[in-house]
Amino acid sequence: MEKELIKERFKLLAPLLNERNLRLYVAAEATVLGRGGITLVSKATGISRPTITTGCKHLLLDQTAKENAPSSVVVRIRKKGGGRKRIIDVDDTLRTDSEGLIEPVTKGDPQSPLRWTAKSVRNLSDELKKMGHTISHRMVAELLHELNYSLQANRKTSEGSSHPDRNAQFEYISQKVKEFQFGSQPVISVDAKKKERVGDFKNGGRELRPKGDPEKVRVYDFEIPELGKVAPYGVYDQIHNTGWVNVGTDHDTATFAVESIRKWWQTMGWETYQEADRLLITADGGGSNGSRVRLWKTELQKFANETGLVISVCHLPPGTSKWNKIEHRLFSYISQNWRGKPLVSHEVIVNLIASTRTRMGLTVKCQLDTNKYTKGTKVTDEELRQVNIIRDEFHGEWNYAIHPNFAQNVNVIL
Repeated sequence: MEKELIKERFKLLAPLLNERNLRLYVAAEATVLGRGGITLVSKATGISRPTITTGCKHLLLDQTAKENAPSSVVVRIRKKGGGRKRIIDVDDTLRTDSEGLIEPVTKGDPQSPLRWTAKSVRNLSDELKKMGHTISHRMVAELLHELNYSLQANRKTSEGSSHPDRNAQFEYISQKVKEFQFGSQPVISVDAKKKERVGDFKNGGRELRPKGDPEKVRVYDFEIPELGKVAPYGVYDQIHNTGWVNVGTDHDTATFAVESIRKWWQTMGWETYQEADRLLITADGGGSNGSRVRLWKTELQKFANETGLVISVCHLPPGTSKWNKIEHRLFSYISQNWRGKPLVSHEVIVNLIASTRTRMGLTVKCQLDTNKYTKGTKVTDEELRQVNIIRDEFHGEWNYAIHPNFAQNVNVIL
């Protein structure tokens, strides 16, 4: 707050004061503040600390010598614009060379020595000195400020290449969901959440604890062999705003994905949709439930045969996995619920997921799955031909229905 007040006062007074009086003014501000005042005033006004320090000395000398000074003494005040010119104004190539180091791909040599090093002001000043410039790291910081550069983190915005039918596929999925909802048929969004290490590891975020007593966790994130990792696979009911998470301790395979859907049906789905004869699954185009995964289709066939349900599947188009409803309607809230809490055991993970709630009524059930799921299971052409799959006319590789094998002749509206 004090810094902002100093900044506002400086803006009002600076145009009205000459160089000497301005120096004395900022010195007075720093003196009143006491310890740390010079640094605070320097940050608020942009005037260097040495200049403010000099002003403090002059302020003290002026106060002690005022009574003894002859009335005829004239204080010389340098004209505006006087004094040594800034290196930025004298060195014609400094700006372009600086931008060349900061942006080596577009404005300079691609082989810039700073291309793969930290672009600190000290590194930049060292490289500029090698190029023949006389400049300090303080002046580099000032120059970067004038060029409107600041430290910024990466921002996730690029989704990669976009399929020409991306929007059309989203519209198709939306229409399909509305059709199932109108018929009181279940619609679920599925996906595997990021794998998590089990143990007293740092977990992003903060939680309320007694002051000065943070949760103590390991310094290094090396996996604990006896605890390993967990692979939470989620099922989100889009109609009833409920979630089911199957926390696997083995590999995330297509068999594991379908087993998670099976457990959701046995635990929550069948009781909610006792009259259902169809099920719509919206899923990403890759991973264990990818559109090209053979094992995904053969396992869904087993599930269809067991339940008698016609399993319709709609895959999101490439590069849009973050648009999957389960990401922002279930997984995001789970991450918020366990932020700042080390996932020290399987029991803790299951309890934290199951305790996830929202004001909009989201409820979640969770179960630990200790079964083994072998990686690299091959599906032969003959096994794939046994899948009773009917592909939709629009992008059949993304949109299809798997019918129970004992009801191949049943006509189902797609």
